[in-house]
Amino acid sequence: MALEPPIIWKVDQPFTLESGTTLPELEIAYHAYGQLSAAGDNVIWICHALTGNSDAMDWWSGLVGEDKLLDPRRYFIVCANILGSCYGSTGSGSTDPSTGETYRQHFPLVTIRDMVGAHELLRRHLGIDQIYLAIGGSMGGQQVLEWAVQSPNLFKYLILLATNARHSPWGIAFNESQRMAIYADQTLYDNTPQAGQKGLETARAIAMLSYRAYGTYLHTQLDPDDSKMEEFRASTYQRYQGWKLWNRFNVFAYLTLSKAMDSHNLARNRGSMESVLGRITAKTLVVGIESDILFPISEQKFLATHIPGAELTLLDSLYGHDGFLIEFAEIEARIQKFMAGNLNGLAHPQLQGNLQKPWNSASPINKSALPGSERF
Repeated sequence: MALEPPIIWKVDQPFTLESGTTLPELEIAYHAYGQLSAAGDNVIWICHALTGNSDAMDWWSGLVGEDKLLDPRRYFIVCANILGSCYGSTGSGSTDPSTGETYRQHFPLVTIRDMVGAHELLRRHLGIDQIYLAIGGSMGGQQVLEWAVQSPNLFKYLILLATNARHSPWGIAFNESQRMAIYADQTLYDNTPQAGQKGLETARAIAMLSYRAYGTYLHTQLDPDDSKMEEFRASTYQRYQGWKLWNRFNVFAYLTLSKAMDSHNLARNRGSMESVLGRITAKTLVVGIESDILFPISEQKFLATHIPGAELTLLDSLYGHDGFLIEFAEIEARIQKFMAGNLNGLAHPQLQGNLQKPWNSASPINKSALPGSERF
């Protein structure tokens, strides 16, 4: 549940997508916490992931908020809903001015570069000339990377969590499997509120297998009753996760954004990937999760190897890819150690004792991430 509604900024001018298609107008939903300093040097820009929204203080509550690492009393924190989403920015649920009807399945192809283009418009609108720290996980990290390649002098620090330089064939295959489930739902194009429901629910169940890991299910979904022969906890969990996404997301937005993730390739029409990553000048921390099967640590090692001066740290999390949304204390400790007091010289006092903790020690089960409690 969002803490407050986003601000909607309407851009009354055409916006041309990378594909060449032009949107006649654009709306960008965003949250901004805190105040821009007189020097304009306290901006933190958060890029959210696939089905996220702009209220980072809600879904990343362990990192964003008063007395948290990213404290709006110290920083001007911006998070914009990505182009193509269903949480306020222009997407498949928006009205096409040329027809007077919602786009639905006719919304054009959007890429990560298009999302960054929308971020750039908002940045200028807000009068931001420099971004002290940009941070994002998964698809959010893809946006941060693309932006840092396009505008290397804009950023001082980057935090990249569980992300990559190019979406892998493995990741694309997972996304295509989800889209196949959606397209197999014969109700998808019905003009009813339930159109595409079963397809989206199935897609989410498939996605959960890539977001978590074998150990996650073993620890949280193992049935204590050895006599069971059906209706296992893991089965009901999958159905519940599908139902929960259906109740908060739009099936056409899911199709749009999964295709956008597939499009991520920093080297497209730019030369070798190594040379492209070499353009990044911001001091960079790359965070990988050892149990992540969707964005394996080899991808973060590649980033850290080819981004000049980048540092790499690995989390030993039970939660696979979703660890970047759950392991707040571990992520905060790594960032604090990396920044070494450079977050305006202010360290979270509760973290001082945590900085000496071995980085690859096993984490206990996080009860806030047990079945039914995920808020993202």
